[in-house]
Amino acid sequence: MTVIKLTNTKTRKKEVFTPIDADNVRMYVCGPTVYDRAHIGNARPVIVFDVLYRLLRHVYGADHVTYVRNFTDVDDKINARAEASGRSIREITDETTQWYLDDMRAVGAMDPNEMPRATEYIPQMIAMIETLIAKDHAYSDGAGHVLFSVNSYEKYGALSGRSVDDMIAGARVEVADNKRDPMDFVLWKPSSEDQPGWDSPWGYGRPGWHIECSAMSYDLLGESFDIHGGGNDLMFPHHENEIAQSCCAHGHEHDGGGFANYWLHNEMLQVEGKKMSKSLGNFFTVRDLLDGHDGMPGVPGEVIRFVFLSTHYRKPMDWTAEKASDAEKTLRKWYAQAEQALDGGEPYTATISALCDDLNTSKALSEVYQLSHADDVVTLRATLQFLGLMGETVPVWAKQHDVDLSSFADKLSSLRKNAMDTKDFSAVDAMKTALLNAGVEVRMSKTGVELEPGPNFDPSKLEGLL
Repeated sequence: MTVIKLTNTKTRKKEVFTPIDADNVRMYVCGPTVYDRAHIGNARPVIVFDVLYRLLRHVYGADHVTYVRNFTDVDDKINARAEASGRSIREITDETTQWYLDDMRAVGAMDPNEMPRATEYIPQMIAMIETLIAKDHAYSDGAGHVLFSVNSYEKYGALSGRSVDDMIAGARVEVADNKRDPMDFVLWKPSSEDQPGWDSPWGYGRPGWHIECSAMSYDLLGESFDIHGGGNDLMFPHHENEIAQSCCAHGHEHDGGGFANYWLHNEMLQVEGKKMSKSLGNFFTVRDLLDGHDGMPGVPGEVIRFVFLSTHYRKPMDWTAEKASDAEKTLRKWYAQAEQALDGGEPYTATISALCDDLNTSKALSEVYQLSHADDVVTLRATLQFLGLMGETVPVWAKQHDVDLSSFADKLSSLRKNAMDTKDFSAVDAMKTALLNAGVEVRMSKTGVELEPGPNFDPSKLEGLL
């Protein structure tokens, strides 16, 4: 059996992955709150754990892996969006859920086996809250709120490695009169008539954020499962709270056992070397990149995925236009080779070995580089498909590598030469604009003119330019 090693946040060590049941390997990853388009940072855990899902399926068999990723469809942000737009909550969550699925599929992510919506598991959440109250791990304030008592779980903070005092000092903790301790967190809260809510032993209300993942993972994967993943921004408080709830609900309040055996967290994403922020103008959704934005051409989903895979998941990742351009060039070359082969090959063993070493995707891509220089296009095609960088066929945008733009480059060079003499660059600007509108990437330097088809290249728009 192939050996997989993963860095376990729980132990802070790289460990050999040993599933509880090799016939049913189970993984849970926290999904999105569906109120708007997913930004590109949201795509990182999707791609990271999609690669792990593919690797587990390869090693244990596609029928022996269960991957769950949830949708949070009850949240104050959703309520606010509904109030501001005048649309129903269900209409908004249905639409944004589909947006999310479409965008993640566009970057090569497979659908998980299960994609539960929080609103479909309210009875399970209520039952878990009742258990926690019965075991004195939670309490009602008598006014519709139920809170988890952090002091009742002695191992709280073990995942992030911080004491409760450190967590209070380093986080925005909501201080409320109904809390016994500042770190206590909400399991259930009351709803007004115009807010989504369900009948419960504590009145009409809705769940807090953290309880949903504990209830859904228990229902779909059992008391104990193999892997829990997400971005490192979820480590505290969300994942700490999940552990506390689940361990206390299922009799592991003293030993910290049960729930997930391996915890994986991906690092955050930057854009052009800076933290992504609307105020900096570098905040982009996945759809922005796919369709193009602010005058920039669209980026194919395979290119986005390639850039993400180029950085190890436990390292900060920097999205840049230069990386995307380089990735596109590389993929065009690989696709030109892969389209010569038929399906049916096996992925490159060196690439698989790299992924088995804590999902080293950057090393996996470097092995594909080596493979591309060998005369084995069948394995190359199979490897690209395994990595999610190519589907059953070579993408249409990549088949434009054989378009001859030399005559257009010659004409633009001639116009440029004349303009240098006459100081009138209007004809140069006009042709450059026409080329850009046709999806051609134009590079002019002292050494000459370079033209290359971009992802949105449309040769029909070149008619009449010569």
